[in-house]
Amino acid sequence: MQSSPVRNRLLLVAAAALFSTGGAALKAITLTGWQVASFRSAIASVVLLAALPEARRGWRWSIVPVAAAYAATLILFVLANRLTTAADTIFLQSTAPLYLLLLSPLLLHERIRAGDVLYMLAVLCGIVLFFVGTEHAMATAPDPRRGNLLALASGVTYALMLAGLRWLSLRGHGGSTLAATALGNVIAALAVLPLALPVAHFTAPDVTVLLYLGVVQIGLAYVLLTRGIRHVPAVEATTLLMVEPALSPVWAWLVHGERPGPWAIAGGAAILGATLVNTWRHARNAA
Repeated sequence: MQSSPVRNRLLLVAAAALFSTGGAALKAITLTGWQVASFRSAIASVVLLAALPEARRGWRWSIVPVAAAYAATLILFVLANRLTTAADTIFLQSTAPLYLLLLSPLLLHERIRAGDVLYMLAVLCGIVLFFVGTEHAMATAPDPRRGNLLALASGVTYALMLAGLRWLSLRGHGGSTLAATALGNVIAALAVLPLALPVAHFTAPDVTVLLYLGVVQIGLAYVLLTRGIRHVPAVEATTLLMVEPALSPVWAWLVHGERPGPWAIAGGAAILGATLVNTWRHARNAA
């Protein structure tokens, strides 16, 4: 039976929408950042391995560095969200394509084109805007500057993961993508478990939100993503997944009343706008 084009695109939008709720949900838990990072990934790894047969196949040593980069991204994303706004976290993590371009000549032997330099400059300007303004601490973002640095680091590790996935594909191991994702969650859960124990106090809402994060925000979202992305062109899929950074600040505002500063909004607009333009430019050149 032919897959519905509309259904596949709706699956991607739904996946991005679920991913976008992570920032608001992470701020609703009273556990420490280390505990949330460990337990969230532990639950997600179980869901991914149980729900996606592809996640149980393609396990090989070559996926370990990719999984480690993804694990670092998961941990940094949680820690950053606990210190700065959801908007700052997701926008700064969205700088990953910049680092991917810088890594491509070294890791993938893909050269940087003249148009890519303009994209890099635009993203760098966006990053600067996050740090030139003074972010005011608030209940949901007690240390914005340190959180922004962690979010920036998550963009670097995310780029390393993307480069690793591209490297696996070039080696003919593209089917190991989901295995690397599942292993990444396992590594994240185990790596910070010593820092997460003991658990001195937790509430029923904490358990509920943790289950939501592991089962829905990561697990179900990846199920929807894998079902939809197979039948949608890469450039269009990338554009649809921009729903995540667009909605993440909205959920944090609706749930916690969290408002990003004007410098953060300007920086985020520069980063996302430059990424969209560069994505479409590459698609046009490849056509």
